[in-house]
Amino acid sequence: VQLQASGGGLVQAGGSLGLSCADSGRTYTTNTMGWFRQAPGKEREFVASISWRGTRNYGDSVRGRFTISRVNANPTIYLQMNSLRPEDTAVYYCASVPQSGVFSATADYTYWGQGTQVTVSS
Repeated sequence: VQLQASGGGLVQAGGSLGLSCADSGRTYTTNTMGWFRQAPGKEREFVASISWRGTRNYGDSVRGRFTISRVNANPTIYLQMNSLRPEDTAVYYCASVPQSGVFSATADYTYWGQGTQVTVSS
């Protein structure tokens, strides 16, 4: 499994940004993939996850603003982030686990990609 995240960058508060993460290894197609984020001095926080069956789960702080989706062929997941706030500023990490379900803890995930920086200016 090789998770490669892309996207991110700098955006003003209220704006939108998109992230994507592809499993270039394509080892597991019936998996669950998710996004976490970590701000300086804080613990890694669950953002969203989606199983290969399309079951979605969101963290409380992003529900209603962020949307996760996926294409199973690669598999690749996407995170559309709308109504961004300065507190969304963090390094965002892609992760996967070779099981289908609802997983929101960092310990649930087996594989991790490199982080991508998202900065929201006020």
